[in-house]
Amino acid sequence: MSSTVTSQRPSNVSEALARGRLGVPSVVFFVLSAAAPLTVVAGVVTTGYGVIGVLGIPLAFLAVAAVLAIFSAGYVAMARRMANAGAFYAYVARGLGRPAGVGTAWVALLAYNALQVGLYGTIGAAATPVLDRLFGITPQWWIVALMAWALVGVLGLLRVDINGMVLAALLCAEIAIIVLFDLGQLSNPAAGGATFAAFSPDNFFVPGVGAVLVLAILGFVGFEAAVVFSEESKDPKRTVPMATYLSVAIIGVVYALSSWSMTVAVGPDRIVEEAGAQSIDLIFNLAGAHLGDTVLTIGQALFLTSVLAAMISFHNTTARYAFALGRERVLPAAFGRTSPVTGAPRAASLAQSTLGLAVILLYAVNGWDPVLQLFFWLGTSGGFGVLLLIATTAIAIIVYFARSGEQETLWRRLIAPGIAAIALFAIIVLAVQNFANLLGVEPDSPLRWLFPAAYPVAAALGVLWGVVLRRTRPDTYARIGLGAESTAAVVGLPPAGTDPVQPTTGVR
Repeated sequence: MSSTVTSQRPSNVSEALARGRLGVPSVVFFVLSAAAPLTVVAGVVTTGYGVIGVLGIPLAFLAVAAVLAIFSAGYVAMARRMANAGAFYAYVARGLGRPAGVGTAWVALLAYNALQVGLYGTIGAAATPVLDRLFGITPQWWIVALMAWALVGVLGLLRVDINGMVLAALLCAEIAIIVLFDLGQLSNPAAGGATFAAFSPDNFFVPGVGAVLVLAILGFVGFEAAVVFSEESKDPKRTVPMATYLSVAIIGVVYALSSWSMTVAVGPDRIVEEAGAQSIDLIFNLAGAHLGDTVLTIGQALFLTSVLAAMISFHNTTARYAFALGRERVLPAAFGRTSPVTGAPRAASLAQSTLGLAVILLYAVNGWDPVLQLFFWLGTSGGFGVLLLIATTAIAIIVYFARSGEQETLWRRLIAPGIAAIALFAIIVLAVQNFANLLGVEPDSPLRWLFPAAYPVAAALGVLWGVVLRRTRPDTYARIGLGAESTAAVVGLPPAGTDPVQPTTGVR
């Protein structure tokens, strides 16, 4: 048995992320950068108005913020008990069993990779007006995407706190320009003056509401990253709850205000038509008309850096998911090793960069639409995957506390996750019914089923792999969901073919 332990602990690398490098502000910057405020406001909200055609997007952001705030009560209660870069995967493994945890991990990898590579589709559109205005050049989108890919790849191999400092600078400027844009729009209302029609339930509970809710979920993707970075936080029990709640509140207010101010400036009766015609350019055209060319140029430049910041954040998040799985040997062990110099998950980061390069080249060679078919399709589908992860985790939280018997308030262990689970599964049902609206395709298009169906297939394959591990590699199976403690899980294992039991929960 001792030889088994030795073989699974390489001497030249570490199986632990660098601890104590991130405080509350740094984690919030990672979370908000993943949420990509200016990218969502300029790209997702305007495209959502134009493609889905529902006025109630501001109300959808507030509704989703409320649901996620309730969900977070149980989520951070779990975070106080376990610091694990696998987040959703680890919590489901602890609550619903290891095979379910592996299925969740497969869904997470699919969803986060879709979100990450999807951003390469919009970086060209974000860069074109800036490069044209400053240098008079309009390069092909894939050239810009490759430049961004190289920068993100290099940063992914550096210390996590260096990435945090880069994101901090980009995000502060980004939030400032969004507020300035909002003030310009609210100061110049369309004919008829300011109206709150976008917050009316009558403009929310309409056909397409499911698509709008998934769109809103997409705006919050990244709020869960506070737990992903818990192992690298200075004080996880304090950092994770504060960063999570702050992020949900900030994101909800910024998105609701910005999407509403857009309807005020354009007019609620014309926002769908204008967003459909102008797409991403809508918010910048409004800024140019209300605030002048200088602010417009700054805004366009920050839109570019917003996309870049989101790429950096998602790259780090996805790499840490792969790292968590590699450390526990659910993925090859190489993924679970970090650089001895920077503490970054080196192999996982390089794998993420390889995938990004392959997708960029694939779309470039085939001439596919990078904004609609890469950014919007993969981005919204990735958001749907995260929605599935959150809903599953809400159930896992309830089961975990019921089985473990650990002391926790009734609100955190049952009521809050229960309310969140009901609301989230209702959104999932509506989303599946409205997936054609979400993608902007015909109701009979096979894409409306292919995209959402990819997740149950991934989950089923993951569960199957978990069962295989239980039967053939009990040492690996015992690691699942244990995080940094997984390297000790190979000691005292039962014989092969038996079913190890989670020591703290009794979950198999």
